[in-house]
Parts: sequence; structure tokens; C-alpha cells
Amino acid sequence: MADLYATLGVPPGASEDEIRSAYRALARKHHPDANPDDPSAEDRFKEISHAYDVLSDTSKRREYD
Repeated sequence: MADLYATLGVPPGASEDEIRSAYRALARKHHPDANPDDPSAEDRFKEISHAYDVLSDTSKRREYD
């Protein structure tokens, strides 16, 4: 399993705002609609979304850590 912090490019002690900001920037960059010629964009977007889902939820993040 990939390191969720590395997926978003934030340190393990990142604040909620840092996580949200990193997610938004990466989501815009890797969104499948923004990269129609890149077949791996959808998979990358799913990884980013999963990392944000876990790290943005306090209980999920505590369990992950």
C-alpha cells in the first residue's frame, strides 16, 4: 500500500488545511477530464482521492497513523 502522505505530497504532521490544499491542487492537475489523452490519469486521480478521503477524516487518519 502506498504512503498516503507521499501521495498528496504532505508531511505526516500536516494540518487539515495543508492536506485539503494539496488535494485540490493535485485533483485539478490529474483529473481525467483535464487529461483526456492520458490513460493513467484516472488511476492517479483515484489514488489522490483515496488518500484525501483517509487523511481528511480524523478517525480514519488516526487509524492509518
